[in-house]
Amino acid sequence: METKARSIVKAVIWTLTGLVMMCGVGFAMTGSWELGGQMAVLNSCIGLICYVVYERIWSRIRWGRDAG
Repeated sequence: METKARSIVKAVIWTLTGLVMMCGVGFAMTGSWELGGQMAVLNSCIGLICYVVYERIWSRIRWGRDAG
């Protein structure tokens, strides 16, 4: 099983990657770095929480794992 710390580190790195991408998309859609950045931060916070919960749920499911 994956540790909680590993799940959180993976989630943070993934979220930071998404944050950078969403800032660019937010700017492209609004023409404002401030509004685009706010949208990206909100989206990243929601995504981080959902990702950690998702990873923890899947860490408890044995289906598809090798027995060894």
